[in-house]
Amino acid sequence: MSQTITITVPDGSFDAYLATPQGTNARGTAIVVIQEIFGINADMRETCDNFAREGFVAICPDLYWRQEPNVELTDKTEAEWQKALALYNAFDVDKGVADIDATIGAVRQQPGVNGGVGTVGYCLGGLLAYLTATRTGADAAVSYYGVGMDKHLGEASKISKPLLMHIADEDEFVPPEARQKIIGALQGNPQVEIHTYPGCQHAFARIQGIHYVDDAAKAANARTLKHFQAMK
Repeated sequence: MSQTITITVPDGSFDAYLATPQGTNARGTAIVVIQEIFGINADMRETCDNFAREGFVAICPDLYWRQEPNVELTDKTEAEWQKALALYNAFDVDKGVADIDATIGAVRQQPGVNGGVGTVGYCLGGLLAYLTATRTGADAAVSYYGVGMDKHLGEASKISKPLLMHIADEDEFVPPEARQKIIGALQGNPQVEIHTYPGCQHAFARIQGIHYVDDAAKAANARTLKHFQAMK
């Protein structure tokens, strides 16, 4: 079952897509799904729905609400790319993390949530998921091909809960030197598990995305599911 809920923060309020498990498979744990640069689109809703089918409460907050509420774009047209990049370039990362933290608090109050709350993010959300591992009380985090993480590695020592990372070996938005810097800074942390995906470009796991790679996406998603199933 899915619905839209409203989350209130000190400077306003924003919507979030909420998907809940049905029947007896509810796990008692929740996942905050963090958007790419395209807003809460069909991909993000399907991602939430898929987690709900696995027994998690899943919620995706509208992180662009201060710029433009209810943005919904795809990667299929140049016009959509240009709008998405403009929103991304104007996005306040610190406020975004604060909104995710508020979402973590809100989903802990949802019926049936009596265990851990994890975060998973893609692209922009991949960066934000990493930052939830350093700045919030998230119980687990998963980062898919995060962009700009190399600029925030000074926070890596604050990671105290499990963080799973999926890195595309041919990510056009994360240069090789940045990827190596990220891996080098994090691979020694016992809380961090890193997987790289040879031959894959950015967004290889985006549902119906132009760079989708079926084998790699299935492998990454299976690792993600296992990661969250271990969350208490």
